[in-house]
Amino acid sequence: MTVILAVCVAVTVAVAMYLLLSRELKGIAMGVFLIGHSANLVILAMSRSPVITTAEGSKSLKLPPILGYGEDAADPLSNMVDPLPQALILTAIVISFGVMGFLLALIVVTGRVTGTLDLEDFDDNPEGVDPERQAFSARWNAPIPDPTLNNPHPSARASGRPEEIATP
Repeated sequence: MTVILAVCVAVTVAVAMYLLLSRELKGIAMGVFLIGHSANLVILAMSRSPVITTAEGSKSLKLPPILGYGEDAADPLSNMVDPLPQALILTAIVISFGVMGFLLALIVVTGRVTGTLDLEDFDDNPEGVDPERQAFSARWNAPIPDPTLNNPHPSARASGRPEEIATP
């Protein structure tokens, strides 16, 4: 079982590294996703074996980590699966979903602004960028106008809030 997990971790890490070194943002995102899953497999491989081997050589699976299953009061984990790796993996899965959502949102915005997801197209030459995308990028990066600049009342200019205009 441990050998199979080690092979799975090695293959997953190798594929993740290949994707992380690619020149396209989708591949990099998939590499980040796979490296997270390979870390989960490493945590699972580091937990103890779920198989109990008796002195006679018979094998049985350990019990789920539920109170009342432990027959030995001094060492209740002797015949139960360790719940800590499972809790860590569950937490890591939730966090990786959040990170992947944020990463995919960044990729979508980058694709809309630049018109491509290939890193080789992200050069300093603006002639290669679609004019419509270039205009969108200019509007996106334009400074936000100050609403107090055109307000004639001095107290509104002093406070910086246009709604504080004194009525006569």
